[in-house]
Amino acid sequence: MAQHLHVHPENPQARLLKQAVQLLGKGGVVAVPTDSSYALACHLDDKTAADALRRIRGVDDKHHLTLLCRDLSELASYAVVDNRQFRLLKLATPGAYTFILEATKEVPRRVSHPQRKTIGLRVPEHRVLQALLALHDGPLLATTLIPPGETDALNDADDIRARFEHQLAAVIDAGACPFESTTVIDLTAMGNGGDPVVVREGRGSLAALGL
Repeated sequence: MAQHLHVHPENPQARLLKQAVQLLGKGGVVAVPTDSSYALACHLDDKTAADALRRIRGVDDKHHLTLLCRDLSELASYAVVDNRQFRLLKLATPGAYTFILEATKEVPRRVSHPQRKTIGLRVPEHRVLQALLALHDGPLLATTLIPPGETDALNDADDIRARFEHQLAAVIDAGACPFESTTVIDLTAMGNGGDPVVVREGRGSLAALGL
């Protein structure tokens, strides 16, 4: 049965977020609010938890999972980033963007794309998620909470708990999130002198990045 952790959206209670961190440490998958929609998150280094996350989401190992990072320096520990890429990332973080980059050896091979060896990375702006990441002291492996066979992300904590209460360890309820997906930009070509490729236009402004 998923725990319902009702937190204040601006000043989240640390004791409740510490409960979530403990559940993540025990291999649980937790529904978390972000600056785009709710997401599923688990511990990066837990294979069983990552498999459960994919199963709940209904995706295989070719689906790009995302690392939620506290800041740009943490992101750079898990992705190969050159000067051009770094300048664009600096403009966009924190914010509602997901970037596809070449994964470093810090990323377990089983969670990066099997052919491309790439990983999705983002630095979210949501206060509750930022507080959770700080308490967790490291990135979380995540994917947008879209039920299998559907196209829209879930945005209501009660609905999420009702539909996934036997598959999730907890739902962090901080109220409704902005109901729009992140903008996804593939930066891998930039490493070879190419240009960024917009995979999906969402909440993150392309104009703000000069794209």
